[in-house]
Amino acid sequence: MAFLPIWYPEGHHHPVSRRPAINPYVAQLTYTWLNLLTWAIIARSLLSWFPVDQSSTLYQMLHRVTEPIIEPIRRYMPSTGMIDMSPLMAIIALLIMQMMVGMLVAPE
Repeated sequence: MAFLPIWYPEGHHHPVSRRPAINPYVAQLTYTWLNLLTWAIIARSLLSWFPVDQSSTLYQMLHRVTEPIIEPIRRYMPSTGMIDMSPLMAIIALLIMQMMVGMLVAPE
């Protein structure tokens, strides 16, 4: 099983004497879930560019999974006209959370 892709600067290695802040299996599950959410938001954003039936099962599933993440961000972001930047902000937030999970597994 491959674990989190953690980058260490040249010459630095994972400190053996330190224990991870969280269980590596829980971290891997969390990291994978955040990664899936990121790809779901990307898929939803790409689908919005095409004439897709909004009653389709795929569209409804993506909407139900990603809307709780995107909607709160959309409420606080200023309007930019026709371009909705809230999916981009959600992706950035999810990437930051993935990095935080990685740091909890391998603290330096």
